[in-house]
Amino acid sequence: MTPQRIACALALVCSTFSLTAPAQPAAREASAAAPASKDALADARRRAQDTPFAFRGIALGITLDEFRAGSKVRATPIGSVPVCETDVQAGVLGMRLKSHESLTVACRWAHRDDNGWALSQAVVDGAPAAEHVLRFARIAGRGEGRSEGQREEQSALRLYEISFVIDEVTAEDLREALAERYGPPRHATQNVSAPGALPVYVWENAVSSITLCFLPGTRNGTLTYLLKGSDAWVKSVVRQWQASDAEAG
Repeated sequence: MTPQRIACALALVCSTFSLTAPAQPAAREASAAAPASKDALADARRRAQDTPFAFRGIALGITLDEFRAGSKVRATPIGSVPVCETDVQAGVLGMRLKSHESLTVACRWAHRDDNGWALSQAVVDGAPAAEHVLRFARIAGRGEGRSEGQREEQSALRLYEISFVIDEVTAEDLREALAERYGPPRHATQNVSAPGALPVYVWENAVSSITLCFLPGTRNGTLTYLLKGSDAWVKSVVRQWQASDAEAG
C-alpha cells in the first residue's frame, strides 16, 4: 500500500461511513407514461450500482489485454502508450520484474523522446497529474466443473485500482464534478478539526469506490478508483504465488 493510500485509510478509520398489456385509450397511456419513466430510471440506477466505476471510459475490472488493446489513452503527450511490468509491491515480495507470469502488474503511460522512453502524465479533469498508476491482479483459474475458457477468464489480470496524485485546484474542481455526477459523497470529512485528520471524500456503489483525499502540507490530492474487496483479492494472489513458489522449490 502506497503512503498516500495509508494516509487516506487512516483518515477514513477516524470517522464512520454514513452509510405486456392490452392497448388503452390515449388518455390512459399518457397517465401511465410517468410511472413507466420512473421505473426505467430506477432500473438504470440499479444497473449503475452493479457497474464498476470507470475513469474516462477505462472501467475497473477490465482485463490487461482489454486495456492494452483499447484506444483510450488518457495521457499527454499525444502518442503515449501503456507500459506495464510486475508491480513494485510484488517485486518486494520476490516476484520477478517484467515477467510474463506476474500475478500483479502495474501500468503507466509513457512515450518515446530523443533519449528513449519517458513517463507521460495522465490527464485528470483536463490537467496533467503528478503521478499515476493502474494496477492489475491475477486470480488463478482453478475449480471443479469449470470449462477451460472459464478458467482462462478467471485467471486473467484484471484492473483493480487506478490512482493519481493531482494538484489542489484540480482536486477541488474534481470534488464538485464528482458530486454533480454521482451525488453527495457517502462519506466526507470536510471541516477537519482533529490533529492529523485529512479531508476525505468517498463515492461508492455496490462494487467499487472513488476516494478523493487531500494530503497535508502540499494540499495535493490523491484520486483512487478501487474495486471493493480488492485488498483481500491481492492478498489471495500473494498467497497463490507463495504456495506455487514453495511447490516449485
